[in-house]
Amino acid sequence: MNPMMIKQPDAFAACSAAAEAGNHGVLAAAATGLSDFIHTRGGDVDRIFGISGIDPERLTSPTLSLGLVNYCRVLEEAARHSGFDNFGLHYGRQFKPQSLGLIGYIGLCSATLEQALHNVVNAFPWHQHDTLTRLVDKGECWRLDYQVRHGAILTRRQDAELTLGMFMNLIRHVAGKNWAPREVHFEHPRPEQWHDHGKVFDAPVWFDQPFNSLVIPKRDLLRSMPESDPMLLMVMQDAIRRLNRAASQQSMVEQARSQVNLSLMQGEPVLEEVADKLGLSSWSLQRRLREEGCSFSALVDQVRCEMATHYLQQKQLPISEMALLLGYSEVSAFSRAFRRWFGISPRQWRQHGLAS
Repeated sequence: MNPMMIKQPDAFAACSAAAEAGNHGVLAAAATGLSDFIHTRGGDVDRIFGISGIDPERLTSPTLSLGLVNYCRVLEEAARHSGFDNFGLHYGRQFKPQSLGLIGYIGLCSATLEQALHNVVNAFPWHQHDTLTRLVDKGECWRLDYQVRHGAILTRRQDAELTLGMFMNLIRHVAGKNWAPREVHFEHPRPEQWHDHGKVFDAPVWFDQPFNSLVIPKRDLLRSMPESDPMLLMVMQDAIRRLNRAASQQSMVEQARSQVNLSLMQGEPVLEEVADKLGLSSWSLQRRLREEGCSFSALVDQVRCEMATHYLQQKQLPISEMALLLGYSEVSAFSRAFRRWFGISPRQWRQHGLAS
């Protein structure tokens, strides 16, 4: 049985269609210098952009947006067509914080390096939709997690390696070019040229992990930011919020979908809590979802289904841990839902090689 051939319920299809229509992706600053970097690696820029659906004109302004699907795809296509398997890793290595536009300056204008990371993490949802960024307190260290959470994007290795490189460069801007994280984690399997990753990050690198992460000693973040500017920081934060509001006539399905994605880590998504995050009453959220042909329960089900198939590709991730990441309190509840979606258990999916 091929689960990808199973027809999704109509509610799933309606939710998916509405979400795609409203996606505004990532600010174009994230692709600064991409054309030149592709060219230096021997890639055909026009062909790669064409295949990926990237309009080169949109790259001329860092405050325009690109579709997140197109953005992740152009990085994968650049790696494939240039024959440079570690494209994202090395593109991220040379990416300076100033080149990131508003999100970069939010970091640079902060008071301390620790505040810079908190400010960047908090502002990242305005820079890039359908993405989880968070700082997890691990005692002596912070663990900076990054994960694209868009169901249509299953191949995102190049984006992950690029983005962790960007975060590392923000820290090295202050801590020095020889600064290194305690550990680096990636969701994707170990690539063929994996030794490069250890050299770039100068740290142990682990693959097949639940998230893309940098493990950062807290003592390394006590430094003051040399370009600290409280007034400019407020201006940058306000600007990125305004851009988000102006650019986003997002569908309600898309907005609710993003909140459901982020709330899964805390358990079962609750209608009232998601509505509150969106500044709505639960009744208003239900009504607006219904107007777009969707329901809250169908939306939660769809997001869980998408993320389950993604997590199953990480062969080292136990199914019990996967259930918790999807907001289930018991593995049995996850297994029942998975059988309802695909007619087989998660374990059978893995055994039959359907997650490869």
